[in-house]
Amino acid sequence: MHILIANDDGVYAPGLAALHDALSGDARCTVVAPIRDMSGASSSLTLDRPLHPVTMPNGFIGIDGSPTDCVHLGINGLLDEPPDMVVSGINLGANLGDDVLYSGTVAAAIEGRFTGRPAFAFSLLSRDPDNLPAAAHIARLLVRNHADLEVPARTVLSVNIPNLPLERIRGLQLTRLGHRQRAKPPVQQANPRGKLGYWISAAGDVEEGGPGTDFHAVMQGYVSITPLQLDRTFHEAFQGLDSWLGGLM
Repeated sequence: MHILIANDDGVYAPGLAALHDALSGDARCTVVAPIRDMSGASSSLTLDRPLHPVTMPNGFIGIDGSPTDCVHLGINGLLDEPPDMVVSGINLGANLGDDVLYSGTVAAAIEGRFTGRPAFAFSLLSRDPDNLPAAAHIARLLVRNHADLEVPARTVLSVNIPNLPLERIRGLQLTRLGHRQRAKPPVQQANPRGKLGYWISAAGDVEEGGPGTDFHAVMQGYVSITPLQLDRTFHEAFQGLDSWLGGLM
């Protein structure tokens, strides 16, 4: 099997190397990742300039673009042989609840939906890499056994791993997305010349994180596995909208 590995932390990120090392014993792995940290890039594509792949000394391919750029190129002609599946991560930092709307890690997996196999996005709930070996073990376990999965086509699995050594992880839980409150206000700051700018602030606190959610699972020491679908149509709103539109013309 040929696996395309991507991330949003950048081609030099320790989580990317850990994921490659974990999976390369079972499959041929090709890494295509952004040259720099592209956290929060979501599913953006670079359309205003060409992209220039650079092969690193370790064989990883760096792209001067977004995580989605990397996977888009990887499955559409950059590689001599198209990948059989896409795996993204291991992100240093959570991608829980509403985070998936902004996450470059999840976006890379979403772009891999066209392979016909489930795509995985792996995130460790820490900026510290100390427990990356545990996260890599979980990634290898799930990818190695993915052939037994019976899920709809183009399913993406967002996997969040608690920041614990492997022996303290309590197991795996299937979860739904929780929800956060509105993000903290942007931080205004003037540069040395007096020009005002804004730093995007921290994500909001947990608003809905009860049993069954990804927030709850990881706080209890479980690996959270959330299946994501690409159809964002709000089907339950059809009836109300149909009545409203019928009265407009």
